[in-house]
Amino acid sequence: MTAAQKHSGAPDHGAAPMAGTGIFGLLAEFQTVPQLMAAAEKVRDAGYTHWDSHTPFPVHGLSDAMGLKPTRLPYVVLAGGLTGGTVGLAMQWWMNAIDYPLIISGKPLFSIPANIPVMFELTVLCAAIGAFLGMLVMNGLPALYHPLLTNDRFRRATADRFFISIEADDPKFDAERTAGFLRSLGSSAVEEVRG
Repeated sequence: MTAAQKHSGAPDHGAAPMAGTGIFGLLAEFQTVPQLMAAAEKVRDAGYTHWDSHTPFPVHGLSDAMGLKPTRLPYVVLAGGLTGGTVGLAMQWWMNAIDYPLIISGKPLFSIPANIPVMFELTVLCAAIGAFLGMLVMNGLPALYHPLLTNDRFRRATADRFFISIEADDPKFDAERTAGFLRSLGSSAVEEVRG
């Protein structure tokens, strides 16, 4: 799944080919954050659409350099929260005013203040579930296999190196021209990744 797909909320339906079926794409290694940022801007400006950046820690401004759209996850969380609050209020109204009404000291059968704690708890619960499930779906998880994880050089992505990967299914991908383009960006190494 590409970074653009992750942030757009588009699900990834088997983008990674099975092991040994051919080339997955190219992987370029960079030594520093400024090199990666400059390279990401150039890859974006070159018109590649199926590519991603990989870093050992969050890099402020990288999503802007990549040209990523804002995520839709906040809308999923908002919908979950509104659903939880509404269901909590409706459930209590039904139980207290309709299904089993009790008249106690002349108080109304239903009043909002007494029901706020349950509404709040269900709002938080449903928003949290929406955030968790939305994140899983939008990121295409769980991903039990990805070709980049078989690359020895890519192991340093969790330690001290920065990478850009361009997938072979990108419309602009040509193995030789794309490799030359990645080398021109100042990468210390460019490797073919097999799927």
